Amino acid sequence: MAEAADNQGASPAPARRRWLRRAAVLLTGTPVLAALVYAPAPPAQAAESAVDVQLTEVAPSAPVKSDTLTISGTVVNNSRETIKNAHVGLRVGPRLGDRSSIDEVADRKGFRPGVDPGEIDQAFSVKIDSLPAKVDQDFTIKVPVNKLDLGADGVYQLGISLSGSTDSRPGEQVLGIQRTFLPWQPDPAAKRSSLTYVWPLISTTHVTAESGSDELQTPVFLDDSLAEELRPGGRLERMVSLGKDLPITWVIDPDLLTTVDAMTKGYRVRSPEPGGKPVQGRNKALAEQWLSSLESAVQGKKVVALPFADPDLASLAHHGKDVSGTLGQLRPATDKAKDAVETVLHVTPSTDFSWPVDGAIDPSIVNVATSAGAHNVLTRSDSLQETGSLGYTPTAARPIGAGTTAVVADADLSTAFEGDMARAGDSTLAVQQFLAHSLALNLQNSDEPRSYVVAPQRRPSAMQAESMATALRGLQGGRWSQPSDLEAAAAAKPDPGAATQVPGAGQYPESLAKQELPVSAFEKIRTTRNTLDHFKVILTAPDRVEIPFGNTTNREMSTSWRGRPDDARIYRDDVQDYLIGLTDKVKVVPKSDATLSGHSATIPVSVQNSLVQDVHNLVLRVKSANPTRLVFGDSGEAEQEVTVQGGHSQTVKFTANATASGPVEVTARLFTKDGVPYGKERKFTVEATEITPTVMLVIAGGVLLLVLAGIKMYASRKRVAARAVAEDSTQPSDESPDTEPQSAEGSGTGETVDR
Repeated sequence: MAEAADNQGASPAPARRRWLRRAAVLLTGTPVLAALVYAPAPPAQAAESAVDVQLTEVAPSAPVKSDTLTISGTVVNNSRETIKNAHVGLRVGPRLGDRSSIDEVADRKGFRPGVDPGEIDQAFSVKIDSLPAKVDQDFTIKVPVNKLDLGADGVYQLGISLSGSTDSRPGEQVLGIQRTFLPWQPDPAAKRSSLTYVWPLISTTHVTAESGSDELQTPVFLDDSLAEELRPGGRLERMVSLGKDLPITWVIDPDLLTTVDAMTKGYRVRSPEPGGKPVQGRNKALAEQWLSSLESAVQGKKVVALPFADPDLASLAHHGKDVSGTLGQLRPATDKAKDAVETVLHVTPSTDFSWPVDGAIDPSIVNVATSAGAHNVLTRSDSLQETGSLGYTPTAARPIGAGTTAVVADADLSTAFEGDMARAGDSTLAVQQFLAHSLALNLQNSDEPRSYVVAPQRRPSAMQAESMATALRGLQGGRWSQPSDLEAAAAAKPDPGAATQVPGAGQYPESLAKQELPVSAFEKIRTTRNTLDHFKVILTAPDRVEIPFGNTTNREMSTSWRGRPDDARIYRDDVQDYLIGLTDKVKVVPKSDATLSGHSATIPVSVQNSLVQDVHNLVLRVKSANPTRLVFGDSGEAEQEVTVQGGHSQTVKFTANATASGPVEVTARLFTKDGVPYGKERKFTVEATEITPTVMLVIAGGVLLLVLAGIKMYASRKRVAARAVAEDSTQPSDESPDTEPQSAEGSGTGETVDR
């Protein structure tokens, strides 16, 4: 209803406007009559939204004089009444004067008599006798271009409308209209713009910090969703298949290349079950095919490599730069980028470009963007805005100081395909509007040909990529633009009057600021990095952890986490937890309590290494909690260097001395050679028993008495045995048993005496 009210008399015919002005002058003295002047005008057209007109094809998208224009689409009756005696007609409007007129027409809703042009010859219309409620019907209009009466070169409005009647509104009326644009440049222009189209090959983070213990360190993926992007019809497959035949500049995140390359060597995927073991990835052949296609597609084209994992420059500038060590990751990310592209694609990329999210910049973003060595910052015209004094859109290259060039992408062209391009009607409208803007740019008044850049969304969908490719094919006639590459655009001669003032921090879009990584994210990344630094110094093969975790650190700062704060936090936590799990594989083995009897003894402590590689540069230190009772050497603590083979344990013995009796707590802990604590400390109790000289004399006396008693008993038994032998030797051999016993003097046993 509001839309209908807005349309009532919104743009009356010129004669009617003149009549109203005269009437107002004559009647201003009579309030009652003056009220008639402001009475609502009768509806210009009724039920404008009754029919939805969708366009599925405009071909050719930029015709020449000898062409036949074909416009296909669908009309949908959204009303509750049957539409009768209808037809679909073509309306060709006047040439649009500038780019703002194009945007105004694109945003216009509903039919506006006096503004929207009349139909061309109805011989080219399509008859529809009856269109029932909630029913749609396809149509195709064909008309020779020379019948359109197009004039000077420029952009013309096309309107495709359905007119008809219903039982409630018997008169013919326009029931629905769709507007689009016809770029008209039948002959090559005397001066043509240079147009650079950035073709982004960027995905989200797919690789975890985990890897296998095998020689290749088989990576573990978060899931197997990347395979869906690589398979025929997938997003990345379409980007490569379409891009190989287009005049574009490839802008690639090297992390994507290394990830797909890892798939070709074998990979594993996290189990969806909590605690489950990773399963073998099954899309090796798919990855090989995609990489082969990409390598072929980039030959002879300009390739720009972003820093590894496409770091979020704005987040780094606004929240990360004050966290120590954060910005130091950018330069290695740039170096890795070049190596990855050369290794995987066998081409040498440019690493001289940085690309903040949506091209939005402020001074701090520019400083961070160039800290990695880039001299060109890819920004956008809705960030580095013009004052309007030039009267035309200037060349993309703008010097912004300190040897840095802002390469300003055109905002209208760059955002042309951000909508849902799944419907053919939406794609057709976007393509025609893109071509219209590109022609309008070239027709602007300027003395020299200019250079423009298009930087679309980072991760276009498959259908968005199709629409982008269709638009670029529409420019291949080269009648008003010629293709260029990003390096040439950055090197183009700047317009002297173009805006070069970087917007202040307060002008950074709030919607983008809300998506940035918080300070806590960079603090967590720093913690992980510090843990890694302490870990790798004990390893004999530190590259096995330095390379994968270095890559993971870059991934934690990626633009791919924008809009996914929970996923980003979980990823960071998983990285830290996994690294701590690795460091815990080198540890002091828990030890039970021990008893130390005597003045001195050795105490064994074991160190276990469950890693596959050897560890060194470790020191095992034991410390007594009570050095007055238990000491190691001459003090309360002692240490020894430790080297442990992978998968083994090493036992280290320490000499302990007791100076007094009682329990003493002992702490055993590993340290790196530079004195940094490593791993958890282990505590155990030693029961010390100190033996004094007096106690030793008493024990010695007791032992002596026992020895003397033993000697005496031995001598006594020996004498008794000797007497028995002597007695047996003096007794007669034929003595009768009844013989009387001898006197005591003659006895040899002495038993009678003893008893």
